[in-house]
Amino acid sequence: MTTDPAWFSDHGLALERQGRLDEALASFDQAIARKPDDFQALSNRGNVLKELGRIDEALASYDQALAINPHCAEALQGRAGQLQELGRTGEALADYDSALALYPNHAGVLIDRGTVLGEMDRLGEALASYDRALLVGPATAEVLVSRGNILQRMNRLDEALASYEQALELNPDLAEACNNRGVALKSLNRPDEALASYDQALLLSPAFVEAHNNRGVVLKEIHRLDDALASYDRALALDPGLVTVLINRGTVLNELDLADEALADYDRALALSPDDAAACNGRGNVLKKLHRTDEAEQMFRRAILLDPDSAEAHCSLGSVLIDLGRSDQAEAALRRALALDPNSATALHNLGTALIKLDRSDEAETVIRRAVALDPDLAGAHHNLGVALMELGRLAEARQAAERAIALAPLRPAYFRQLGEVRRYSADDCYFTALQALAENTAALSIDDQVQLHFALAKAHADIGRLEDEFRQLLAGHALKRRQIDYDEVAALGEIDRTRQVFTSEFMRASEGGGEPSSKPIFIVGMPRSGTTLVEQILASHPRVRGAGELTLFERAVGDLRSLMQEAPAYPELALRMKQEHFRELGARYLAGIQRLAPASCRVTDKLPTNFLFIGLIHLALPDAVIIHTVRDPVDTCISCFSRLFTEGNPQTHDLGELGRYYRRYQALMAHWHRVLPCGRILDVSYEDTVADLEGSARRILAYCGLPWDPRCLDFHLTERVVRTASATQVRRPIYTSSIGRWRAYEPFLAPLLAELSPSA
Repeated sequence: MTTDPAWFSDHGLALERQGRLDEALASFDQAIARKPDDFQALSNRGNVLKELGRIDEALASYDQALAINPHCAEALQGRAGQLQELGRTGEALADYDSALALYPNHAGVLIDRGTVLGEMDRLGEALASYDRALLVGPATAEVLVSRGNILQRMNRLDEALASYEQALELNPDLAEACNNRGVALKSLNRPDEALASYDQALLLSPAFVEAHNNRGVVLKEIHRLDDALASYDRALALDPGLVTVLINRGTVLNELDLADEALADYDRALALSPDDAAACNGRGNVLKKLHRTDEAEQMFRRAILLDPDSAEAHCSLGSVLIDLGRSDQAEAALRRALALDPNSATALHNLGTALIKLDRSDEAETVIRRAVALDPDLAGAHHNLGVALMELGRLAEARQAAERAIALAPLRPAYFRQLGEVRRYSADDCYFTALQALAENTAALSIDDQVQLHFALAKAHADIGRLEDEFRQLLAGHALKRRQIDYDEVAALGEIDRTRQVFTSEFMRASEGGGEPSSKPIFIVGMPRSGTTLVEQILASHPRVRGAGELTLFERAVGDLRSLMQEAPAYPELALRMKQEHFRELGARYLAGIQRLAPASCRVTDKLPTNFLFIGLIHLALPDAVIIHTVRDPVDTCISCFSRLFTEGNPQTHDLGELGRYYRRYQALMAHWHRVLPCGRILDVSYEDTVADLEGSARRILAYCGLPWDPRCLDFHLTERVVRTASATQVRRPIYTSSIGRWRAYEPFLAPLLAELSPSA
């Protein structure tokens, strides 16, 4: 047998080419045993060890070769590759640079150097390295694909696409090039071509999991949800543990209203990767859709904790905070999302929603128009623009925005419901026809959409005089909505009853004498739809009054005060623990809030109807505040509530019996306040009297508030201000009488309500 070390080296190389790696390693070992300073054999041995996955031994072999010959470019290249696999990219780059210093036109080293620079996000240098490799060596499809990937990451999409096309000219059977070309085409908003490119990749390589996933992403974007689901299923059949595919599949299932399956996918994804922010965000979206908003908030916060720079997670958090009625916090979350991604149309759209709910519709309009400019096909943004314009009193523009939303998303009943807020339907109306068509296939709609459809149809039937059909739609819509919400009637009515028990005449007398003396606040309270907006609009037409709408400041101030008091019970029992300094603190907190809101106004109205629960506390904390109570026929009030789909609060309005019982408790509490507060402390304003004698009621209201008469209060419908309530369109009209006695047209349906409202109930 030969003892020539060169023979063993050559034999080792031949064995390596045949894939006989263990034998090749043995042959190189023989060569090195006979010639220990054979740096070429050491380098080749390192290559075999690298292929065998024995990284530490490979590195040691390269180090031995380089110790003998520091200028061995092959050993430098091999060592750099191993360092790269270990994530030691800086050291790898240094070795590649050393190799290139020896052989500046070494195409292989230039290619590997481009790869490590890409891993280091030094994209410009990576591109230059690939371009140099193509200049000095033969162009290969693989290098052109790598070059295209860098260009795509640099958002130079047209150039990336050209690089992939060149790769496919050289090798039409390269599935990776087809897949990556599809990614570029998708980013260029050419979905049909992207889909064809993915199909070509899968024809070449049916088990190409990434292409199956990417194909699903495009199919989702073009709303072929069932086909997208099938693509994801094929990807998971090939590799059940792919977290990205599970997340994408969960997103599609959520859009298909298959919430339980979607949650299962997100749970599988999180079991495989507990710290995956995208999975947390996706799971939160499902929980939000299921109205499990508290859980959704926690998931979004977890996503942000895992990835603080995720604009999507901040946007999702902002959206659920809006649902939770915490629009000020939502604004902060959405502005953070926009700081991370200034061109997110969804974040701008959601920010517009938050601003609308914060009674800043003028700002909302600006923000939503930016969203529309970025994504003219974002139907929800047009819808929200319509809401903002309606609240600003620009009803013709609001109608145009609502019609545009419907044109973009004709299967979304919520947009038809908004259209009904700013225009009347007619029997031959194309929009009414479209609504009826939607009603023929409600099984295809989510529960949320079905609720919206029933209320949109109710408005349409009311407009054309089909009152029986209107009420049947209201009953159906409320029945669905009631099943969605968690309304604890016993707790709600119990709070009202306990309030009466806490705020006795004796308690009120003993607690008076403190609070913050300020006449700036004007509280307008009562049941929803009892005329609170009309009274506020009359007052807001006075030059000394700022109409602030439905503020939650007082309730929030109560909550803040409770948090400062150690182990304090909730309201109303909280009041029993309060001392004079607590009443002053509560009043001061509320006044600070309205001062920030309207620093230049002498008087500020707060027309949150449910502040009737706090009247006793308002009197003690703000003894000089005005309290106006709007009163309307009980049945008309309840029917007006029942005819609306409240977007926030008022869970008692979804069942006629529950609504009637709530009204009776409210009525009893108001009678209680009149008994325990000083005579004349609350001004009752009758809706019917105001309609019959507008000037007489307006003069009485202004006099009670200590304001001089101003005739502009009679032209309240001309006052330009934001009105963010269900009455936003009504207060743009002069006084009208058609709402008085409205309930009688629906009397055959009202037995559950009338039974609860009757004196014997």
